[in-house]
Amino acid sequence: MTAPAADDDTVTPPSRMPALYLSHGAPPLADDKRWTRELADWSAALPRPTAILVVSAHWEEAPTTIGATTTVPLVYDFWGFPERYYRVTYPAPGAPNLADDVRRLLAAPGFGTHEAPTRGLDHGAYVPLVEMYPAADVPTLQISLPTLDPRTLLEVGRRLAPLRDQGVLVIGSGFTTHNLHLIDMRGGTDVPAPAWSAEFDTWIAETLTAWDVDAVLDFQHTAPDAAVAHPRTEHFAPLFVTLGTALGAQDTEGPPPQTAVEGFWFGLSKRSWQFA
Repeated sequence: MTAPAADDDTVTPPSRMPALYLSHGAPPLADDKRWTRELADWSAALPRPTAILVVSAHWEEAPTTIGATTTVPLVYDFWGFPERYYRVTYPAPGAPNLADDVRRLLAAPGFGTHEAPTRGLDHGAYVPLVEMYPAADVPTLQISLPTLDPRTLLEVGRRLAPLRDQGVLVIGSGFTTHNLHLIDMRGGTDVPAPAWSAEFDTWIAETLTAWDVDAVLDFQHTAPDAAVAHPRTEHFAPLFVTLGTALGAQDTEGPPPQTAVEGFWFGLSKRSWQFA
């Protein structure tokens, strides 16, 4: 099958795409048949996107930086894995029209954009997309996290919210709990979750269901074990972009987000949400 041209204007966008926050996993996610099936089933139930915009925990650069708008090599931003993980490819079409829209929507004092035309998708983007859209036939663009400040990222998401009405699937890609120093990768994917991971997972599930946005934004003070679950907050930060995209410019709460994936992987919470 021939992949469609980038930003194919013949695709009719749905009325509004959902926005996602997902736990993306490391490259060995590809070997976890349960998780890969969960991601594949999730994407199969979504409307067909006209394009995908990814904000990954693995790219921090200010101001918001726009990655390659053409198909360039992936960024294998991990070390010490078997060689086969460095042979994965994901030649999704570029999304130059989407990049133009991102520039326009973020053209405001205190925001703005920068260009990184040779930077490909990193593993926070392509690892889940290989499972969700394996044909690599949806135009895809990645942008950076310009900051880790929750309220600024919420505003970035709000400014990007109109993209959903154009059929763009906005994905914040992180990990719901992320402390690699306190897990044992030798214990297997189904090892029981440590208390700090389980407690944080329960808290964020309840808090998002209640649409307590202020508590989520202030999670470092309101969540149990926050400093342990996220000793550095870059893997939680993409959630704030997704949340802002879901709320939109009017800060309007829709239905509470739905958990699309749950459970733990090597003790880390892989909980992922879909925002209507």
